[in-house]
Amino acid sequence: MKFQLNTAPPLEHLSGCLQWQQLKGQFWEPLDEGLAVGSHWSAVFEKLDLLANKFTQAFYERNWSGEFEPPVSDISIAEAYTVQDLIAERRVQRGEEVVGYKVGCTSEAIRSQFGLSESISGRLFSPHVYGEGAELNWKNYVNCAIEPEMVFTIGVDLYGTNLPHDQLIDSIECVSAGIELHNFRFWFAPPTSQELICSGGIQAGIIVGDNKVSPKQLSFEHELFSVRKNGELITEASASEIMGGPIHSLRWLVDSLTSRGSCLKKGSLVIPGSPVGLTCIDQDTEVSVEIAGVGVLVSHFKDRA
Repeated sequence: MKFQLNTAPPLEHLSGCLQWQQLKGQFWEPLDEGLAVGSHWSAVFEKLDLLANKFTQAFYERNWSGEFEPPVSDISIAEAYTVQDLIAERRVQRGEEVVGYKVGCTSEAIRSQFGLSESISGRLFSPHVYGEGAELNWKNYVNCAIEPEMVFTIGVDLYGTNLPHDQLIDSIECVSAGIELHNFRFWFAPPTSQELICSGGIQAGIIVGDNKVSPKQLSFEHELFSVRKNGELITEASASEIMGGPIHSLRWLVDSLTSRGSCLKKGSLVIPGSPVGLTCIDQDTEVSVEIAGVGVLVSHFKDRA
């Protein structure tokens, strides 16, 4: 029986990805089964490629270009991660660098705010990682919003499923306080997990505090996260709201990456999620994030136009 490889958009950057290997296998079809399957998958990847172009453009231009087609709700969760992969390739081609991962939609506060129920992962990119003391222009973001985050620096490669609690804690080199930055805009209505995945968790950057603590000093359950704007307490909640604790979130991330044929590399930054909802920044503001046992991080958002 003769076989042919039906035409599909080139995705060499996914060649080592289990998800891509599974999808790629579906392009090999017996000739006597016809060409319809090849045409179908070519159309699927054409749609994903178009979505990747539009989301990439929206990130850099802070606006959606053209029609809201194809509908992002029409793609599967697996296809949404393929779109995220394609976007990452485009951003790296522009000179950015993947430096880690985030886990999003991890607490009831965030899920209620978004109207979603599934956790997702996204990438962190340099140069959108800022040190303590950075002053940012809130107008450079689409509906600027922030979250308090623990920032893990990973000290070893992590791969596998359902890794033990102690192994995950031992894998963390240090923990810092962080302020995650967001473009708080879902372009499609209503919000969907597919769009949240495509956009990388509406992630726009992270500010990382200078203070570093050992994971051995933390319970990863009882630490209180608090956010203040201009000295006024806005919201607070404990670490246990993050999927039962940030270590559970880290385990979910490693499981998710492993299922897609990838791993969490040594040196990666990981932000495992926030126990509180997003706080919007719509004017010049001093933001203070405190995580008990980790530290306080203060940042200023100003319109420098």
